[in-house]
Amino acid sequence: MKYTVIYEKGGSTWGAYVPDLPGVIAAGDSREEVESLIREAVAFHIAGLRAEGLAVPQPASSAGTLEIVAA
Repeated sequence: MKYTVIYEKGGSTWGAYVPDLPGVIAAGDSREEVESLIREAVAFHIAGLRAEGLAVPQPASSAGTLEIVAA
């Protein structure tokens, strides 16, 4: 499965979340660190869902970019 991950750069840290898995978030000092942490968080979350006998949400979100020309 491929889940959309949103990465956000803060003042001195990075954050990430997965829209299709509410509550799955990560924060780190670098993009590389937060990528690793969010991967672990997703795997942990899915393992927990399966252990509880709950359905694993199918990926449904997507992301894109939009270029705006300033006036």
